[in-house]
Amino acid sequence: MSAERLITGGMIEEYRSYIGSSQKAVQLIDAASLARFAVAAGSSADETRVTVPPMMHWAYFLPVVATEDLGEDGHYRRGGFMPPVSLPRRMFAGGRTEFLSPLQVGAVASCVTTIRDVTHRAGRSGELVFVEVERRIEQEARTCLIETQAIVYRQAGGSPTVSPAPTPLKGNVWQPNTVELFRFSAVTFNAHRIHYDQSYARDIESYPDLIVHGPFTAMRLCLLAYQGEERPMRSFSFSAQAPLFVGQPVRLRKEEVDDGYDLFADRCDGAIAMKAKATF
Repeated sequence: MSAERLITGGMIEEYRSYIGSSQKAVQLIDAASLARFAVAAGSSADETRVTVPPMMHWAYFLPVVATEDLGEDGHYRRGGFMPPVSLPRRMFAGGRTEFLSPLQVGAVASCVTTIRDVTHRAGRSGELVFVEVERRIEQEARTCLIETQAIVYRQAGGSPTVSPAPTPLKGNVWQPNTVELFRFSAVTFNAHRIHYDQSYARDIESYPDLIVHGPFTAMRLCLLAYQGEERPMRSFSFSAQAPLFVGQPVRLRKEEVDDGYDLFADRCDGAIAMKAKATF
């Protein structure tokens, strides 16, 4: 006997009615916000920057949500601009950004966010709903970048404890701590409790410990990609494969390919937690 579906055809039809919805925000691309984001992400607070480095546009156009509009998990309540998907867990699963023109510091820019697609799948962990969101940032009548984000909603349930492999990781090893997670949450105005509330992460969402933000890991891989590079980055994409947890070492590595680099975040148990690609 097949398991009862949590997401019905009617629900998917409702969610898909949000496709094409868009909203616009306008903001000054200021140096202070960029500096705070840069140091929280693991870079330097270089006050002489005249353009925004790749992926550091995440310092801007942050959601402004009142406390009373937050759900139990710290995210904004369901509904509003995003489809009201009923599955309880929300994650940033991956994305792709095309860099078309430098985003200038000190000038006003606009960001148009559009829901491009909503799909329903059944995976090993149960039912999944993917929402594809496009963000297009423009400045002075120029399209500076186009970003596509994949937001996944899934059923409740965390993941088993990760046991480190007998041989310690070697190379470019990063061991994210609670302060780093807090600062990244703060600089991105992200109140999701799995990143700072240990008892919530363990007791409510059934994870062994605090989870490292997917965009934080992606940002570290992006920094590795353009370290020492003089060529402008043309695109950056990433896909989360497995969760990373606070206090456990992560190896960040890159492999040169014809058009750039393939990048990987290796978990301490040997699993690949994130794959990414940077083109130049």
